[in-house]
Amino acid sequence: MASGNARAGLLALALAAGAASLPAQTIDTIVVEPHNVFDDTGSAPGFLAHLGNALHVTTRPWVIRQTIFFNQGDPYDSARAVESERALRELFVFRSVRLDTTRVDGRLALRAVTSDGWSTKPQLGFGAAGGSTHWELGLNEDNFLGTATTIGAVYLVTPDRREVDLGYQRPSFLFRRATISATYRDKSDGTAGLWSYGVPFYQTSAPFSLITDGEAAKERVLIFRDGVQVATPQRRALRFTATGGVALHASTRGYSRLWLSGTWRREDFDSAAASPFPRSTFGTIGAGLNLGHSRFRIVEHLNSFARREDADLSETVGIGVWAAPRAFGYANGRDGVGLAGQAQGSAVWKGGFAVLRAAGDGVFGGSGLDSGRVTGSFTAAHFGLPRQTWIVHVEAGSLRGEKPGDEFDLWTSQNGPRLFGAHQFIGSRMLWAALENRVVVSDDFSGLLGVGLAPFLDYGGAWYGDERPREGGDVGLTLRLGPTQAIKGDVAEIAVGYRFGQGFTGSRWAVAVRRGIRY
Repeated sequence: MASGNARAGLLALALAAGAASLPAQTIDTIVVEPHNVFDDTGSAPGFLAHLGNALHVTTRPWVIRQTIFFNQGDPYDSARAVESERALRELFVFRSVRLDTTRVDGRLALRAVTSDGWSTKPQLGFGAAGGSTHWELGLNEDNFLGTATTIGAVYLVTPDRREVDLGYQRPSFLFRRATISATYRDKSDGTAGLWSYGVPFYQTSAPFSLITDGEAAKERVLIFRDGVQVATPQRRALRFTATGGVALHASTRGYSRLWLSGTWRREDFDSAAASPFPRSTFGTIGAGLNLGHSRFRIVEHLNSFARREDADLSETVGIGVWAAPRAFGYANGRDGVGLAGQAQGSAVWKGGFAVLRAAGDGVFGGSGLDSGRVTGSFTAAHFGLPRQTWIVHVEAGSLRGEKPGDEFDLWTSQNGPRLFGAHQFIGSRMLWAALENRVVVSDDFSGLLGVGLAPFLDYGGAWYGDERPREGGDVGLTLRLGPTQAIKGDVAEIAVGYRFGQGFTGSRWAVAVRRGIRY
């Protein structure tokens, strides 16, 4: 890390090369100080630190400059600086970020100091719960050549299928705020590809967004009931969507946005995989309004170790209307008008926060509601005790007229009672409640690993509308392990506990090795 005198000299040279004198609160220059994964504090073993730094390419300064929301000559805004820090963290290539200002010869300089996280991740995953196991082998690089580009290849084996996933994501592709992403999945029973490109509402005060995305798939959809596979229809799909939005009002504190979206889609299901395969095309068009008041809180020890996390507690509400007419390919009785809405509210106190979320959508035809989805959740976190986080979480949902494969599956989504096996809770109705106390044993053991314990109580399940609720619960203790030098700090957990209720076979005592739950 540069000394104080060297840093002051760097700032003086940068300011001397800047424009002529500007107003006192105008940014005269922007100084970027990117640092490698391991600093010189000696927190990690010396050999590993030197080797890690030698193998890692430090994030390029232009990546940082293109991400922050300031240019030379802009007036300084503390709210925009906070949002710039958040945008840098959301690149998921840094383990720490700091923006501040300094003055040299009376002129203002914005200084961005970043420390990279370890971004090359061998994927050697294994998970087991309730007698179901899955594993993965591969490699992900989330900061390729220091450009914040993600490339990856992973081979997965689950109780259902084998799969090879290839992924690519790049910010600032062709344009400063445009992001491109693509995923290809080669499954043992089909293939699927997803893509997206465009400029999102990249900050609270962004004036517009324009995104196009799509999907192409030829795959089997696995349908389960009470943990048993009951059908495997083939799905063939091709979809193109374009969505644009404009801010009617936007500032660092809030926004009101109007959006317009259109979709062309071919999607068919056939259990017999007939030849020729059914071929149907549909089109929808929609518009809506989103309102929001920005509120974020920086927390620690919520979902990771030894890093600052951004908890989104913004107050938002949105509503949209969709048209699905017969003229766009919908059959008589399946055409109609769709409504969608979402809302989020929160409360903040000195030692924690609570957030309430709700969302729903539905398509209404001549005979009433044809299909729809309603979900809601409540999460409260309290940080009042040293090195402890108490979490209460409740969520529920209901589906009607769902497509094959759209059912709630608490094993696939990695929520729900954590000691139960694959597809043991699946259906069109869902309920899950959890109480957890996350205790930090070591926030940065040997400069490499966070260690924690978490007593937990889970209860919930999923079922179909034509059967009685199927619910179960578990109580136990989790060992939480998370890397502290990696970019995301994703936590793995080893949970041991006692199961009760329905939805399991075998012993009431069980062990689960899985990805940690994120709230």
